[in-house]
Formats: sequence, C-alpha cells, structure tokens
Amino acid sequence: MDEEQVTLQRIVTTLVNKNSEIHNFIDTLNHIISNVQVNTSHAISELDEEFDGLYSVLHEMKGSMTNTIQQEEAHKIQALQDQLNECNRALEGSEELLKLAVQSLDIKNPVELFEVEKIGWIVTVASAFRLSLKPQVSDSMTHMMVDFALEKRMLQTVKFLPVPKAPEIDVAACVVADNCITISWRMPEEDSRVDHFVLEYRKTNFDGLPRIKGERCWEVVDCINATQYTLSGLKFDTKYMNLRVQACNKALTGEYSDPVTLETKAFVFSLDSTTSHLNLKVEDTYVEWDPTGGKGQEKVKGKENKNRSNTASPKRSTNSPRASARGSRDRFVGESYTVLGDTAVESGQHYWEVRAQKDCKSYSVGVMYRNPGKFDQLGKTNSSWCIHVNNWLQTTFSAKHNNKAKTLDIPVPDRIGIYCDFDGGQLSFYNASSKALLHTFRTKFTQPLLPGFMIWCGGLTVSTGLQVPSAVKTLQKIENELGGSTSSLNNVA
Repeated sequence: MDEEQVTLQRIVTTLVNKNSEIHNFIDTLNHIISNVQVNTSHAISELDEEFDGLYSVLHEMKGSMTNTIQQEEAHKIQALQDQLNECNRALEGSEELLKLAVQSLDIKNPVELFEVEKIGWIVTVASAFRLSLKPQVSDSMTHMMVDFALEKRMLQTVKFLPVPKAPEIDVAACVVADNCITISWRMPEEDSRVDHFVLEYRKTNFDGLPRIKGERCWEVVDCINATQYTLSGLKFDTKYMNLRVQACNKALTGEYSDPVTLETKAFVFSLDSTTSHLNLKVEDTYVEWDPTGGKGQEKVKGKENKNRSNTASPKRSTNSPRASARGSRDRFVGESYTVLGDTAVESGQHYWEVRAQKDCKSYSVGVMYRNPGKFDQLGKTNSSWCIHVNNWLQTTFSAKHNNKAKTLDIPVPDRIGIYCDFDGGQLSFYNASSKALLHTFRTKFTQPLLPGFMIWCGGLTVSTGLQVPSAVKTLQKIENELGGSTSSLNNVA
C-alpha cells in the first residue's frame, strides 16, 4: 500500500510539474504572439515610411523634370516669337517698298525717274531680303521624353532585406603589435546593402575556439564603416584574444564570422606587498611612500608574532605561485624602501613602464635576483641593476650597479620604459614616450630576475601587460649590430 502511495505521489508530482511547464509554455507562446503583433506593426510602419520616401523621391523627380520641360518650352516659344516679330517688321517694310515701286511705274519725268532708280537699291538692302525663312527651333519635344521600363522592372524585383552573410576574417592580414590589434575581414560576396560592421573581442587564456563557460564577456565595437579596424591601448594580461565580426544592414544583423584567436603575449605582474618595506603602501601596480605605515604595521606584526604557531602562514606557503616566484624571504627593512614584482623573468624579452608622481623625491627602478637580503638596496649590490632619480635640491639622474653609479646627463622622462632581454644579458631603460635610449646594462644573468622598485617620498605607478614596442625592437637591433657601444657599469672595475 505504501509503495502504491509513493508511486501515486510521484505521478501527481510529475503531473504538477508538467502542468507548470505547460502553463509556462502557454505564457511564452502568448508573449511571442504579442511580440509578433508588435513587430508586424513596426514592420508595416517601416514599409510605409520606405514607400512614402520612394513616393517623395518620385514626386520630387517629376517636379524637377516637368520644370525642365517647361523651361525648354519657354525657350523655344521665345525664340520663335522673336523670329515672328522680325518677320512682321520685315513684311511691313516690304509692303511700303512695294507700294512705292508700283507708283513709280507711271513716272515719265527723267528727274523723278532717277529717284525711282534709288528704290531698286533700297529694295536690295531691305530686311526682307536678309531674313532667314527657316524656323530657328523645331516643334519636337521628343528629347524630353522618358522611359521608366528598366526602373519599373527593378522596382518589381524589390524584396525584403536579406540577412547579411557572415564576414570572413583574414588571419594572415591581422597584426598584433605595440599592444594594438589590427583585424581585417571581407565579405564572401559583394553586398551593397551592408551598412556597417560590428566587432566583438574578449580576452582568454585558452588557445583555439572560444569556450562557452568560464570566459569573459565580449567587448563590442559598433558602427565600423570599413573592413579593417585597430584596437589600440590594450593591456595584454591574458595569453590570447578571441575576435569575431558580423555585418549589418539597415534592419538585420548577420551571423558572426568564424572566431579567430590571436596570441597576445606580454609580461604581466603585480607588486608583491609581502616583500615591501613597512613604510610603503602597495596596491596591485601602485606603490606609495607612507611615513606612518611602519609604526602602525609593526604593532600588528607584534601581535601576530605572539600568536604565531609553528604552522606556516598561508601567505608564506611555498605552494603559493607568488611564493614560488620570489622564494621564501622577509620584507625589506632599514633604508631599503623597496617592493618587488610577483613574477620572475627567467627567459625571453620583456618590457614594462613606470611613472613617478611629480612630487616624488627619490626613486629607483630596475631588477634584482630573486632572493636578495632584506637590507639590500637597488643598485648597491652585484645582484641588482637600476636607474636612480633624486629630486632633492637639484635633480640627479644615474645608473647604478654594485654600488657604482654613472651619471646620466639627460632629462628625466615622465615615464621610464624597462626592457629586459634575459637570454641576451641586456637591461635597457628608455624614455617611454619618445623611446630614446637612456642607458643599457650588459651582463650574463645567472638567476631569475624580479622587477624592483625603491621609493622615498612620493608614489610610482607600474604599467604591465605591455609588449616590447616596435621602436624598442628596432633600436635594439641597431645597437646589437653596432656591437653594443653603450657603456655598462658591469665593465667598470
């Protein structure tokens, strides 16, 4: 009996769920019917507007052409009327001469006859004998006729707008350089009705076709009137970029093109707050001098030390990817107001930029080996390289390594670009705006490098996710061909 009740209850539950599904489906159908009615009304309204526009154009054309015909009529009538008036005047003069000539037939007096001989000369020069008796214009208006047979056939072929076909992305013509992506595409066949294109892109760490789950939202660029577009000012903080394009006419949007995946490789890192001096305030890619930070944090640190057990702190866990990049080490202390990046450079060519606040008194930017001492300062050890800016009293600009400095007799730029060629043993600093070379260190790196930043009084903003600029690549190629003439502190004894 209990089994029958359970079975019956299951049937009832199934029926209730099915009824609920049917009710929802009925609501969906009613909603669709309502939308069909609304969209039909909208389509008819659009159709009326299009035909009204066509009628307006035809009416305007008719008025213009009618006016042209009437102007031709007025021109011809005026020409004929002028010729008619000239004929009437000539006829009047001819009749007077004819009357005088008839009267002269009865003259016998020689003197009077001599006067009559003058009449012959007058007749020969009379306007009647110089008058053209051919109409200046014809009465034909056939050159003002029109034949709309072709246009009628064209109108008879007018149909509803077709859905634009999917564009085809030309992968070979796409370019990724200088944190810009230029994408090119074409239509599979000529379509004069295409009004514009829509480009969509999104960042991803997966190679190949886009995935449905676990992906970022598509970014949209609308109203593109060409078959090429450049996305500029991008931060390449993922390995790849998915892109797709669709064509649009006045009313319809076509299918998306087959998506393409382009590699957007760049050096990405954040500032590792677990390495920073207590007097530095660190937020992702920004570090700021905080003269009161050490005191407040030391109190907290003291309480933490009392409660610290033998178990490793989660932040210090060797399984952390941050910890694996910088190794196990303590914060910088003493006068080493330093913070490191959380990602090590172990091979390849990389580039990042730094901008200092205008009121920044002293700062250094460069690299150091992964496990420095907690008192180590950038440029004062044989395992760190940097350029240093000091704005106390007067500005000094220098390159430092192994506690040796080389003065740079050039203006300090607003932004400094750092280029690191780990395998080539080269660390170069550039004016990030003009790409002018500031200084180059040449050595053989024997350990992984971490970006390093030292600051006192002020703040630094770090820009990562940058490709090596084309201008820097060109300058590096020229410099290498010249044999690396830029002096290096590594060669100073």
